[in-house]
Amino acid sequence: MASSAHAAEYEWTFQTSETAGEPQFEIKKEWAQKVNELSDGRITIEILPVNAVVQANQTLQAVQSGILQGHLTDPSYFTGQNPAFGMMGNLVGAWSDPNDFLDYMNNGGGEDLYNKLVEPYGLHLIGAGATGLESLPSTKPVRSVDDLKGLKIRAPEGMVYNIFEAAGATPVNLPGSEVYTGLEKGVIDAADYTVFATNQAQGLHKFAPYPLYPGFHSLPMVAVSLNKEIWDGLPDDLKSMLETSVDEMAVEMVAKLKELDQAAVEEAKQDPDIEIIDLPAEERVKFRNIAKDEWAEWAKRNEITQEYYDSVVAYLEEHDLL
Repeated sequence: MASSAHAAEYEWTFQTSETAGEPQFEIKKEWAQKVNELSDGRITIEILPVNAVVQANQTLQAVQSGILQGHLTDPSYFTGQNPAFGMMGNLVGAWSDPNDFLDYMNNGGGEDLYNKLVEPYGLHLIGAGATGLESLPSTKPVRSVDDLKGLKIRAPEGMVYNIFEAAGATPVNLPGSEVYTGLEKGVIDAADYTVFATNQAQGLHKFAPYPLYPGFHSLPMVAVSLNKEIWDGLPDDLKSMLETSVDEMAVEMVAKLKELDQAAVEEAKQDPDIEIIDLPAEERVKFRNIAKDEWAEWAKRNEITQEYYDSVVAYLEEHDLL
């Protein structure tokens, strides 16, 4: 147990990209508690929900300037700062299993490349997590890539937006907090938003009764980053403990969200108004081919996007994942 007899040596505030109460938010809070215990009370971390201090796309600057000490978020929010954030944050269509992505980040050079990107912004990546493949709630059945044509689909800025556009959809850039009302009012027909269980818990399937599951498009990274000056000043034992704690949280997050998804899918199957669609393998290949063309376009944007493209494509080919 953490010692309460003395004040913590390090007191940090991290902002997340979820609202309070979402499963991912709770997992991140548990991580902070574990860090406190593993450090014997030397580190305390306050975990705040999205927009608590700054907007989701402003946490990069907030950590750099010291307004926050860290964040746990999808790097795609910072695509406007550098296209490499969008590419590394969510290489749309690349991954069928979050554990493959985590292996690439840990053992395939992904974390080193991300730090090459983020350290000039004054941050250090402690480690990468992943949510699991997102589902796609839709008001209309999508049984093929052709069915995406003209579909008004909520997508955040960045690569996912461009790829849906290339597939013929009409992307709409809405914040996550407006997905529910967007579907309810017909502003959007479908949403690239989050995992099946969260969509089900928020009642999205009431308006979008044709969810695509398992997902085929989006697997966002969860970047757990700390202000680089703080990181550089930490003793090695705490650095090592933090890295291990994030790796453990990453595995736990994938397992927990999968478990919640499976339970939510079983619940949804009992509802005669909901039809869960599993996009056929040949249609997934079509979507991936559209995505691959977009990866190659993004690779040309700067030196680090090219470096990331070469690295991740080599990993996917080597592991027979393309």
